[in-house]
Amino acid sequence: MSDRDTYPAGVPCWVEALVPDPGAAREFYSAIFGWEFTGPGKMPGEQSSEYFVARLRGRDVAGVGLLPQGAPVPAWTTHVRVAKADAAAAAAAAAAGSIVVAPFDVPPVGRMAVLDDPAGGRFVAWEADGREGAQLVNEPSAWSMSSLMTPEPEAAAEFYGKVFGWETTEFAPGMSMLRLPGFVGGEPSQPVPRDVVAMLMTTEGADGSFWQPDFWIADVDAAAATAADRGGEVVDPPAEYSGAPFRSALLADPAGARFSVSQLVVGGAAT
Repeated sequence: MSDRDTYPAGVPCWVEALVPDPGAAREFYSAIFGWEFTGPGKMPGEQSSEYFVARLRGRDVAGVGLLPQGAPVPAWTTHVRVAKADAAAAAAAAAAGSIVVAPFDVPPVGRMAVLDDPAGGRFVAWEADGREGAQLVNEPSAWSMSSLMTPEPEAAAEFYGKVFGWETTEFAPGMSMLRLPGFVGGEPSQPVPRDVVAMLMTTEGADGSFWQPDFWIADVDAAAATAADRGGEVVDPPAEYSGAPFRSALLADPAGARFSVSQLVVGGAAT
């Protein structure tokens, strides 16, 4: 278990699903994770009340909101904590990224900018002023970590190194750890070093980059079955991978927003 009240600059701090039908999404994710939702609240920069906060054990864990007009596809978005959203946007543009939505205030909780890396991987730079991010991570039904899926890992490593100071360490073929020197996060017994903030995954033949969140789950097979029963999709069925301490599955909600779920495996037995 891991309660979080603050996030230093350069650390992913929040994930949200933006979909065309937030009501259907809330029902789906409640069935998968047992989440309760508060809201509705206003979408950042919008007047409509179409944003909901998912809670687990009374703590904020993720967001579900209405897909904005002009957004490409329903998707999960990862937010990265920054000291100043304006400076992060300028740094992204200078590193060959794109400013999709220029920095704007989200009163009374912060300021944000929507950015793309050079291969189109979309993320949010979040300057907190009242809401730091997820209050609970690294336990079943909570967000664990996000992965950048990209066909251009070297370019991605260079971009995020310039914008956030992340360093890259190879973990396995096609997979690297993105690390923030000096950061200490998670639990002492977690299966990755505590300065790891995200994973970098090489996707052969993919058309552009995207960020994908992973959630810990108590029973990955049950989660996959529930996703299929509730109108979602089992993109990759539950499986264990050599060298990885998890049994994982890739799922999609009814709108097509993809996410993975992982069940920690200890000594060959799922727990």
